[in-house]
Formats: sequence, structure tokens, C-alpha cells
Amino acid sequence: MRVLQILPELNVGGVETGTIDFAAYLVKNGHQSFVISDGGPLVRDLESGGSKHFALPVHKKSLWTMFKMVKAVRKIIRAEKIDVVHARSRVPAWIAYFACRKTNAAFITTCHGYYQGRFFSQIMGWPKFVIVPGHVIGRHMIEDFKVRPERIRCIPRSVDLSRFKLRLPRKVKGRATCTIAIVGRITPLKGHEYFLRAMAQVIRTVPYARILVIGDAPQKKKAYRDHLEQLVQRLGLRENVSFLGNRKDIPQLLAEVDVLVLSTITQESFGRVILEAQAMHVPVVATNVGGVIDIIDDERTGLLVMPKDPEAMAIQVLRLVRDKDLAQRVVQAALKKLKSKFTVEHMCSQTLRVYEELVASMNILVIKMSSIGDVVLVVPSLKALRKKFPGSNIYCVVGKASAKILQRCPYLDGLFIYDHEDRLNGWLNLVRLAGKLRRYKFDKIIDFQNNRRSHLLSYLSWPQESYGFKNGKWSFFLTYALKDYKNDIPAVRHQFQILDKLGVHYNDRYQLELWPSEKDKKYAKELLEVEWLGNCKRLVGLNISASDKWQTKNWPLEHMAKLCDLLTAQNIRIMITGTEKDRKAVNQLLLLTKAKPAVFIAKTDVLQLAALIKKCHIFITPDSAPLHIASAMKVPAIVFFGPTDPNRHLPPGKEIVVIKKELECAPCYKGRCPILTHSCMRDIQPEEVAEIVDRYMPS
Repeated sequence: MRVLQILPELNVGGVETGTIDFAAYLVKNGHQSFVISDGGPLVRDLESGGSKHFALPVHKKSLWTMFKMVKAVRKIIRAEKIDVVHARSRVPAWIAYFACRKTNAAFITTCHGYYQGRFFSQIMGWPKFVIVPGHVIGRHMIEDFKVRPERIRCIPRSVDLSRFKLRLPRKVKGRATCTIAIVGRITPLKGHEYFLRAMAQVIRTVPYARILVIGDAPQKKKAYRDHLEQLVQRLGLRENVSFLGNRKDIPQLLAEVDVLVLSTITQESFGRVILEAQAMHVPVVATNVGGVIDIIDDERTGLLVMPKDPEAMAIQVLRLVRDKDLAQRVVQAALKKLKSKFTVEHMCSQTLRVYEELVASMNILVIKMSSIGDVVLVVPSLKALRKKFPGSNIYCVVGKASAKILQRCPYLDGLFIYDHEDRLNGWLNLVRLAGKLRRYKFDKIIDFQNNRRSHLLSYLSWPQESYGFKNGKWSFFLTYALKDYKNDIPAVRHQFQILDKLGVHYNDRYQLELWPSEKDKKYAKELLEVEWLGNCKRLVGLNISASDKWQTKNWPLEHMAKLCDLLTAQNIRIMITGTEKDRKAVNQLLLLTKAKPAVFIAKTDVLQLAALIKKCHIFITPDSAPLHIASAMKVPAIVFFGPTDPNRHLPPGKEIVVIKKELECAPCYKGRCPILTHSCMRDIQPEEVAEIVDRYMPS
């Protein structure tokens, strides 16, 4: 694996040390390691470990510089054929995110700090997986950055035990009776002021204690260091306190320390220095903040105090100074926990496993927000995607009316509902849905809807890739818009023109499917029993109409009435299906026929209808959604085609009989007959339909 880590600089610090440790681990285990930073004293250590360093100003918050760095980093990703880009800070994360978008590299972040929820920090929660050093930071990312819990990977920071070996018995310098240290950047958040006030109380009991302040202030915080030096004077600690500045010899310094104090007053993301002290058999007193509680079990592996409480801090330090047995018990318990959870080997192996999971994982979204029949037709594509990408997470956006069709689909991991019929809030709901989809970090979006709204939704969801047809309906929002495609082919094959671009190819085994529950089947059975059809041996289903938009698809009611009479004369029972809008037509039909068909208008949802159709020996319908349902339930069907073309709209199915009259005006694709004769449907005679039905009836 070829891994690129990107961070602001390689100066002394916990993030930088972790980067160096992990880079060395990658090289040692046969991987290729690359690092981008603005440079620093640790570059020599990095390169001596076998990694390659690129010096770029990825630390600057200038928008113009960041824009230029995107291109520069993308060039490196392509040249070095990087598999994973790991960002360890916010500015580098923005650069890396956009650099990765037009490459095959996977993007991941580690949240080393307790970030504020401003927009600038949101980038740390954008990757598919987010690494956090502790559970507190994990909860912070979930609650404040809306990162979905399954995207969080908790990997504690570590310490290289080979650098922190057991110290020899300490030699007392001068009159010093003990050494107490604080290690970290000198900033107000690290609580140095409270540490010094605590030390003033310790000195009253242990007047010759030696106090080390290891670390320095950033350039912008020099005034704070001056304030601390003045505080040392006021507290009378000038003879005890030494400001040592930034040091690379932390292990050697810790070898002289009796107690380490961490006095952070804000949410500490982790606290690597605690591990370093524990590795050197130094007991720790720390404030009870953030990730500290992942390391220290109070009174067992260390002592905890509340932030900004110098008195409590002083008491706990004195306990460890006075009670050597307590200090030894704490050290031994801490070392045992450290070796089991916080070693470099543990951190690096877990990180590498996350990389492997990241590269192997894929989130796919299919968009099909239209009518019931069209959603049924998308099932073969879902099955083909699942077969091609068996380990991927596949989701689908569907309309509110058709959502139930895919609720039990075994090829999906989840559904998103969009009410495209809500004309008042439709666009607002689209934007809200896009915001929700962005949290899933989709690698591929496949737009089978192919209209303006769906193409915009694809874009606003920020996938790595999006696929659809270049049809002039805002298809410029797609990353891959198919130009040369056919419209005069069946709908399922039509979809596979897009899937071909993903290496998913059509074959005849991909049929329609539906999954009624046992509850749906029971409901259908009860409906039939009410009409004395529970044990019917010769049952025909008749769908009374297509949609309101397509009145030209409907077979004349007088033909239906005559067919009912013909079938009843042959001892065949008939059930009528339809929706509430068909009630008037059904009432007219009942006046025209002598038969007594069972009427199930508006009594079922789509899966209950599927279970009901399954009880039929054959189903008769115009070109409409119930035809697709019959095909999905493997029920023979007779379908009337007039204004539409069966070559484009016939679903896959082995036992579908098409009745179509060859007329010059058909197919016209008009909702109203242009010549007012409706011959394409009127010329289909009840007798020829009855003859086909008879062939499917049991004797």
C-alpha cells in the first residue's frame, strides 16, 4: 500500500511523533510511505526511516495558497500512485480532500484535537472513516460534527517503548528532594498557571522540590510565557522552576522526574505525554478532561483532579511524593495497561487495518424517485450491483409512494425517501436530503431517474463519481454523463447502459422481484376468503386502468364487461384491481356485465397487491405498474399495448403475452387519442383475450 500523510509541519509534538512512528512502521512492513509538510527538525528522522518527504506550504490558511496546494498535492498523488491520503490537521485536510476528488486515492482524517464546530473544522468529519484517539473525541465528532457513528474508528495514540526504557536509580541534584514536571506547549489551554499555583502549595511541604516546565510557547503566545515567568516570581518559585523550552530528549528528562502533571483545562484529545511518563515508570496526576480518561483509571493507573483546582492538584502530587508504595502501584498498573493498548505496534496495525477497510469499502447510491412500476423495474439493477460489489453498502432514493416496494429488498442496505410530489417544499426537501446523503460519503451515485432534480441531488450529495445520461437535463452535474445511449430498448436494459460503465453487464437472469411479507400474504388470503375465492381453482385478475395521465392505455369498459361474461360462462372467477380513482369506472363496469367479479379497488398497498396477484392463474392489464408486479411475482400476464411501444416498456418475464394492433398511428405516446378513434385499444377483442386465458386455466 502506498500511503501519504499530510500535516502542517514536522516540529516536535505528539502529532508529529505519531506521524514519524507510523511512517517507520509502514516501511518496516513493506509499504511505501510519503509525507507532505512544510518541513521541520523531524524531517531527518522521517527520511532516515525510509519515507519520502515533500516540502509544501500546507500549513498556511491563505485561500490562494490552499488553492494552489490542491493542484500540487494532486500531482504528487498521481505521480506516486497513492492509495490512501491521511490528513492530520485542518488546513492539510481541506487541501487533501479536494486533491483526492479527481484521483483514485482514498481520503481519511485523524482528529487530534477537540475542534470547535465552525465550518473550517467540518472538513475533519467529511471522510468516509474518521480516526479519533479516544471515545470523548469520538462522541464530539458524532454530536457536534454529525459524523455517523459507524464511520468513527477509535485508535488510541501510542508510545514507542524502545525509546522509553526503564530508568536507572535517579541521582539527586544538589538539595532537590523530588522533581515534578509538566510537558506541553505553553498556551492557556494547557493550564500552566494552575500548575504553578499548585506547585506553590507543594513547595510549602517540599521546599526543595525541582519543577520543570518542558515545552515552549508558539510565537503568538510569547506574552503568555512572560506572564508565567512573572507569576513564578510572585509565587516565590524562582529557585525551584526551570523553563526548559522545546526538547527532543524527553525520555532522558523524564528519567529524572518523580511526578508528571498534566493540567489541561479544556477537552484534551488524548495526552501522549502521559503514556511517555508511564513508560518511564513516572506516576501521573492529570485533570479529568477529554481523552485523559481513556488512559487513566483514577486511583489505579494515575490520579485525576478537576480542571482549575490547584489545591486538589497539590494534594495529589504530594500523595505520590510521600507514598512510594502508592506511586509504585500506580506505575505498575499503568505500565500493564500501556503495553496492552497503547504501543506503537497496536496503533499502527489498527490504522493499517482501517486503511484496508477504507480501500475495500464502497458506498453506492441509486436514485429512482418515480412511479411504482419504474421502481419495480430497478430491482434487476440492484441485484446486479450487489453481485458486482458484494461487500459494498448500497442505498436507494425512492419516492414516498413507492418506498414500500424496496423496504424488504435483500440487495439494499437502506432507503432514503423523497416526496417529489410535494410541489410546495420539493426543492427545499431536495436540499435537505442532499445534506443527509453527504453524511454517507457515497463513492458512486447511479442516477436512473435522469431528470433535473435527480442530477442536482447527485451533485449536492458530493460523491466521488456520479453516473447518468447526458440528456440536457442538467446532466453537467454528473461526473460521468453517458452520451451515446439508446432509448428504444426495454427499461431494464436501458438502465444497464449506465451500469456497463461500472463493469456491470446485463443478462437474462436478472428478473423482476418483490418481497411480500407473511403479513401481506395473510391479508391477501383473507381478502379472497371474504369473496369466497379462498379455494378458487380458476382465478383471473383484471387491472381496470393505467394512470390518469394515460387514458389512451385503457381498454374500453364494454370490452372488459364482455370478457367478464365470457370467462364467467367458463366457470372462471374474476377479481378487479385498481386504485381509488378507478371506483367510478368499476361501478360502470358492474352495470355493463352480468358477471359478479370480486372488487378489490383501493384495498391493498403495493406488496399486498403483489400477494393478491400471486393467487391468480393469469393477470390481465394495460401497460401499467401492476404488469411489473405480476412479472415480479412470476404470474402469467396478458398486456395490452396501444399508445406505447412494448419494445421499450415490456418488463422481463417468460410468460407475458403481448396483444398489440399494428396501426400507422401507434405508438403515439399521447395521453389523448389524436384521431379520437382509440382504435389501438378498441380493436383488441374480448374473444381473443378469452381464448388466451383459456390456455392458462387448469382443467
